[in-house]
Amino acid sequence: MILTVTLNTALDITYRVRGLQPHASHRVSEVTERPGGKGLNVARVLAALGHEVTVTGFAGGATGRVVQDGLRTTRGLADALLPIAGTTRRTIAVVDEHTGDTTQLNEPGPIISPAEWSAFREAYDDLLTSASAVALCGSLPPGVPVGAYAGLVRAARAAGVPVLLDAAGEALRRGVAARPDIIKPNADELAELTGSHEPFRATQDARRRGARSVVTSLGPEGLLAHTPDGHWRATPPARVHGNPTGAGDAAVAGLLSGLVEQLPWPTRLARAAALSAASVQAPTAGDFDRGTYEELLGRVTVAGEVTAA
Repeated sequence: MILTVTLNTALDITYRVRGLQPHASHRVSEVTERPGGKGLNVARVLAALGHEVTVTGFAGGATGRVVQDGLRTTRGLADALLPIAGTTRRTIAVVDEHTGDTTQLNEPGPIISPAEWSAFREAYDDLLTSASAVALCGSLPPGVPVGAYAGLVRAARAAGVPVLLDAAGEALRRGVAARPDIIKPNADELAELTGSHEPFRATQDARRRGARSVVTSLGPEGLLAHTPDGHWRATPPARVHGNPTGAGDAAVAGLLSGLVEQLPWPTRLARAAALSAASVQAPTAGDFDRGTYEELLGRVTVAGEVTAA
């Protein structure tokens, strides 16, 4: 079982409009609602790849009930979200059908009480006993300690469970110091962590800060990885146009599935890059276009160098 942690779950609402203009009224052509938050998006992609997945985090209020109802429709996905007194947030994505651009509006998360956080830590430790890998994903809701991910990384390492961290800002900075097996920042998050805007140099620096492996999302240009086994650049054959929301989450699913299947790094990266690109052509985060994925998988270029043993 792969465990994904989403402390700031959401109900993702996507509006599609013919053209988005400031200070104007818009007629919405399509509305979709899905359980959201980075770890839930990762979990749905993993389930679509045939893996058994458990999601944990928090859910509360009417929005939280909608999120949990939505999770029940995903085969291979188990819901271990903990109830809270607050109300789960919503995120709004407005997709401009003319340009393909997406405007994202993210509500703040609910306040998590000390008792709720303590209950989560106990549940998390129990779930680790049956997990083959764990992904810690997304922002921290109010009330959760800023060093939360560092503690969760250490707990996973103590249990012998490989852990991937996909976070930003201070949560990432503190989490890296706990030595996760993989971090998956985008280029901006990596630059904020290391102070370097040169991706290759920054991935090396992030490893020195504690991450065992660093895989950086470069948007449509693919992925850059620096690992103990070597360093590689995975590049899709062409730019894919569509909704990029959730592309990074699809890449995380590709990396995690490759990890538990014990695939070599170049194969993991090709899968992650193909899934990321294929997710751009899906209508909502947490999905991917299977035809695009299968077509791209054999065409992703992975170039790099293996580290000598």
